Amino acid sequence: MSASERSGQELRPSQRAGAVDPFIVMDVLRDAQAMEASGVDVAHMEVGQPGGKAPRKVLEAARRAIEEDDLGYTEARGIAPLRERIAQYYAERHGVAVSPQRVFVTTGSSAAFTLALIAAFDTGARVGLANPGYPAYRNILHALNLKPVLLEAGPQAGWAPQAEEMSAHMAAGMKGALLASPVNPTGAMLSREELSALVRVVEEAGGIYISDEIYHRLTYTEEAETALAYSDNVFVINSFSKYYAMTGWRVGWMVVPEALCRAVEVLAQNMFINAPTISQYAALAAFDATDELEERKRQYAENRALLLRELPGMGLAEFAPAEGAFYLYCDVSSLTTDSVALARRILREAHVATTPGVDFDPVNGHRYLRFSYCAARADIEAGLERLARWLQRNAP
Repeated sequence: MSASERSGQELRPSQRAGAVDPFIVMDVLRDAQAMEASGVDVAHMEVGQPGGKAPRKVLEAARRAIEEDDLGYTEARGIAPLRERIAQYYAERHGVAVSPQRVFVTTGSSAAFTLALIAAFDTGARVGLANPGYPAYRNILHALNLKPVLLEAGPQAGWAPQAEEMSAHMAAGMKGALLASPVNPTGAMLSREELSALVRVVEEAGGIYISDEIYHRLTYTEEAETALAYSDNVFVINSFSKYYAMTGWRVGWMVVPEALCRAVEVLAQNMFINAPTISQYAALAAFDATDELEERKRQYAENRALLLRELPGMGLAEFAPAEGAFYLYCDVSSLTTDSVALARRILREAHVATTPGVDFDPVNGHRYLRFSYCAARADIEAGLERLARWLQRNAP
């Protein structure tokens, strides 16, 4: 008999933990990997995992760091050379001057979101999120006792939050917003005019704007703009996971308003100490791997073109703009009103892993599936072939 059985007490999660929903795409990945372990070949179109290894120069830098054994603690903000290189990035790509003192290297963008939200908002604050949007935003807010306010960003809003709705919520007491461009899951991108207007509305109401820019450099129509072009008082969050193909290295960065730098530093010291040291040295080399990374982006673009060409012929012709990132958010309401059940059937019967839209949109997501196209071309082709055969047998 266990100690808990002898005591007669049943352990339960805290109310905060109980308020956090599952990250469904990770459940899909778990189920797909279980199928693979049993010998089933699965085409992965569910998770935003760039195909292939990290860039060669990144791997070489990591090896050098191991050989030199320079892997102790760093300061909470991150190693100075990497912070300086990140500041240089904004000058080169956006013409924006950023002090390295405002740059924090973080344990992936996930740590950056947590640090920014704690530093920016008091318990109970209402924070605007685009809907559909990245589900971890809502879940982190719930875990931190913050309240998400969903801003319409579906087809009826042109796939972007509207400044008028933002203004109304700010007037009603909302304290700020966390918005991405390009967006997961839709691939939609805020225009310069839209981004400028949203930042202005939040700041004029005395709120704080947090800009998720982790899919920057993964755009197919035009370059994405940074919120730093419109204000020094925004949080900007980026990551080495997506464009730089370093997901498991767990390293990202954030640019922090100067007035909040010390608060973020203290939080980082206590919550994370520092981002993985080896990953920081490796990330420094990522900025010199552009040729390899642009070739990988070209492959994403080819996969994107393949989906845009093939899905309409399968009866799936309604989807979000897919201007950036590596996702296609597809309306499947002609097939189902339960995207979770549909995704499970497609995985079980067609051996194709996709993500149900309810992960990203608790209101209308039952009508959508997200297809990730960052895997190898052969995997995307196999997934589409299997999906086409399955739809021929099962579509109404």
